[in-house]
Amino acid sequence: MSVAARLMHNRAFSQIYETLWRPLFTRGFSLGGSSTLDYDRALRAYLARPGDRRVLDIACGPGNYAGDASRGLTGDGAYVGLDYSRAMLAQAARDNVSERVTFLRGDAHRLPFASESFDTVTCLAALYLIDDPLAVLDEMVRVTAPGGELIIFTSVRASIAALPGAPTVAGLTGVRVFERTEILDRLHAHELIHVEQTVTGVGQYVLARKPLRH
Repeated sequence: MSVAARLMHNRAFSQIYETLWRPLFTRGFSLGGSSTLDYDRALRAYLARPGDRRVLDIACGPGNYAGDASRGLTGDGAYVGLDYSRAMLAQAARDNVSERVTFLRGDAHRLPFASESFDTVTCLAALYLIDDPLAVLDEMVRVTAPGGELIIFTSVRASIAALPGAPTVAGLTGVRVFERTEILDRLHAHELIHVEQTVTGVGQYVLARKPLRH
């Protein structure tokens, strides 16, 4: 198990993840700037918009987005956070108590949900830590309803990622650096539409939509 994966299963780390580690890591994706943080604020506002939606947050960690993604839900709208780490899920459950919020332990490679079950499917700041991440993308597409959206934040190869030593650091920590079009190509292969990529330093936000049935 990689260094990063071991940390995610550590109870003490789950308690400091949101307040200390994640802000530093987010700034690192922007190479010391604020572009990732700025986009993250905009994303949180978007997730909080009103609507009767079912939201699935894959590798939800300690529930970083649970409050935003559930705040505007109406009708039968519900948020489900899924993670493999018991420590992270325990922290998430303590910090996010709401009748619209549920946390489950599960494997992102074999999501325990029927096909086309969710209107919004996210995987934010986690895909680069998961083994065989493209298989997780396939599952994300499977459980997204026609007309639904996928939202991803992960790593991307930029000039700094090509510097000597960068691959070694990534290998030791277990962080995967995706090629510039790797995520996009996989989504296009599933015939998703409106695929958009925003690069912030060595991070990328990718939004895509599953087409409606004709």
